[in-house]
Amino acid sequence: KRTIAGEVSEMTLRTLLSGLAVTGFVACAGAQTEIEEAVTYTMADVEASPEAWREVDPENLVIMETSKGQITIELLPVVAPAHAEQFKAYVRAGLYDETPFHRVIQGFMAQGGDVAATHGPDKMLEPLEAEFTFRRNPAETPLNTVGPVDSADAGLYFGFPMTTQPGFLAEMSKDGLVESWIPHCPGILSSARTDDVNSANAQFFLISDEGQHLDYKYTAKGRALTGLDVVQSIKLGPRPDGFPIANPDVVISASMAADLPEETRPKAYVQRTDTAEWQERLAEADAQRTQICDLPPVPAVVE
Repeated sequence: KRTIAGEVSEMTLRTLLSGLAVTGFVACAGAQTEIEEAVTYTMADVEASPEAWREVDPENLVIMETSKGQITIELLPVVAPAHAEQFKAYVRAGLYDETPFHRVIQGFMAQGGDVAATHGPDKMLEPLEAEFTFRRNPAETPLNTVGPVDSADAGLYFGFPMTTQPGFLAEMSKDGLVESWIPHCPGILSSARTDDVNSANAQFFLISDEGQHLDYKYTAKGRALTGLDVVQSIKLGPRPDGFPIANPDVVISASMAADLPEETRPKAYVQRTDTAEWQERLAEADAQRTQICDLPPVPAVVE
C-alpha cells in the first residue's frame, strides 16, 4: 500500500482559494488516504472471464494523448448529462489538442483545457449550470454498495465510485429518487469553474490523489480508466496554488473512440463489481469502515 498524506497551512489554504482560473480549491488539511496498489490486468484476463467484464460504450470513451503518456477516460452522462456532452463537443472539435495543463497541485489535481487561451475566445461554448448531484432511481441505477443496500451511503456504479443518500429515502421523497454524486476520488474527471457555480465550461481537472473536499461543489463527469500514473506525473506548478508552470505538459490530442476507424478503435473493458469477488471486497470494506475513495480503483483494460 502507499500512503498519501498532506498538511496545509491556513496561509496556503487562502492562497488556493484565490486561484486565477478557478477558485474554491482547497487541499485537505491533515488528510491521509491509503490506496492498495492496483493489480495489472490484460486482455487475456478479459477473454478468460468475459462475464466478469463490461465493454465501455465508445460514445463515452475518450482517448487523451498527453506529453506524459495516454489517459483513457470514461464519461458517465447519467450523472452530469450537459457537462458530459459539452466535453464531447470540445473533444470532437479538436479544441483540447495542444492545450496545456496550466495548473497542477501536488497531491491534488491537474487542470487543463483552457480552450480560450489556446484557440481563441470565439471557440468557446456557453457556460453550464451546475450538475453537482443527480436524482437517482435506486431500481434503475443500482449501486454495488459498501454496506446494506437500503441504508448504504456509498457504492460503485459501472466501476465509478458513487456517494448517495440511502436508498430507503426514495420511498419518502416526492419523486421516488435519491440524491447521488461522484466523489472526487483519484482519477476522477471534473469541471473547473470560477466563484460562479454556473460557470463551468471547457476547463477540466483530473484528481491525482485527494479531492473529496470538492464534492457537492464541482461537477464530476468521468474517470480515468487507465493513466492515473500519467496524471500523477504531470509537471507541477511551483506555488501552492499550482501556478505558473514554465513549459507545461500538454494534451497532444483528444479523441472520442466512437469517431476512430473501427479497425483501429481502442476497446475498453471495466471489471464488473456485482461479482462474488467484488461483493466480498465491498463487505470487507464495510466491516472495516473503509471510505469509498480508499477502495482501489476498479480495474480496466484498454486494447
